[in-house]
Amino acid sequence: MSRKSEIFYLYGARAVRGFGDGFAVIVLPAYLTAIGFSPFEIGLVAAAALFGSAVMTLAVGYLARHHDLRGLLLCSAFAMAATGIALPFSPHVLFVLAIAFLGTMNPSTGDIGMFVPLEHSMLAHGAEDDQRTHVFARYSLIGALATAAGALAAAAPDGLTRLGLGSIFSLQVMFYVYAALGLMAAALYRCVPRALPEEAKPRATPLGPSRGIVYRLAALFSLDAFAGGFAVQSLVALWLFERFNLSLAEASLFFFWSNVLAAFSYPVAARLARRFGLVNTMVYTHIPSSLCLIVAAFAPNLVVVLVLLLVRSALSQMDVPTRTSYVMAVVTPAERPAAASVTAVPRSLASSLSPAFAGALMATPFAGLPLVLCGVLKIVYDVSLLWSFRHIKPPEEQQRR
Repeated sequence: MSRKSEIFYLYGARAVRGFGDGFAVIVLPAYLTAIGFSPFEIGLVAAAALFGSAVMTLAVGYLARHHDLRGLLLCSAFAMAATGIALPFSPHVLFVLAIAFLGTMNPSTGDIGMFVPLEHSMLAHGAEDDQRTHVFARYSLIGALATAAGALAAAAPDGLTRLGLGSIFSLQVMFYVYAALGLMAAALYRCVPRALPEEAKPRATPLGPSRGIVYRLAALFSLDAFAGGFAVQSLVALWLFERFNLSLAEASLFFFWSNVLAAFSYPVAARLARRFGLVNTMVYTHIPSSLCLIVAAFAPNLVVVLVLLLVRSALSQMDVPTRTSYVMAVVTPAERPAAASVTAVPRSLASSLSPAFAGALMATPFAGLPLVLCGVLKIVYDVSLLWSFRHIKPPEEQQRR
């Protein structure tokens, strides 16, 4: 199979997963609210999902050194299908927490979880230095557009309710759709050739000469993720539901445009990175997005809030392809699976701590406090990243010097 064909199937699987994440992130808090969960309990579910994602990502990242990457991707896709089937099975909070921990449902807009180190390693393998960022930008663009389409699909339960189905059952139907998408992803991964890449052979070490760089990046990415956990999309949706009485259909339309803007920011990020550098692009697009989030927390008008959140969406995700490309560029090829895992796992662990706090803070008189904390901490991260890594250049930037 040609390299382009392999990438095509990986892009297709990313689209399928993104569509599922797009509606799940909106339907999940609506469903949990409908069955009687409090904001604090919903925050706990988001925290459990992120913590479980971290554990699974760590395991997969190191298993990738010794096992067929395609086989691991297939296992991940079947886990996605099992999550969708199991989630509506019981409304008990402990059962839902267990499914959130063991499953793949993503409470945030970012692409996290066991799929990430596997897909990133396969995409980075063989990519030329000057094309690597564009490969990841297209990957992120496809995922974000699919997520936007999934956000529109989140309005489907309203339509099913009007047709006479119960409101809770209408929401549960979406989880079964999520399970079907997991099987579709498995079919696409089945078309990818079996892969035990050179960097995965037993003689390779998890991290070697780039260990210090990877650990420093992981620490900073953890701060960013901890901040982001205060404003994961499920909790932002819950905040809009409770503060402005936003309907499921209205939230669906808003998050559609939010994801569309994020999607088209990815190729823009690749162009900016080519001109200004990966680190500069990450930092100087991130800071204005954080300021928008802080202001939105205080804005009393729904229209102003939605505009600020849309501007944030257009800027906040530009660091996604650039961050991934930077990690893959500053380590050796043999370290890429471990580097992807080591930088992803602390992010998931850190982000799993804050949603529970955010859920509790939403019950205070100032429900927008989690958004303020998110914005302030992200600005601290951006300044620290620029200060620490402004002189460490990827190969394509060294060649232009």
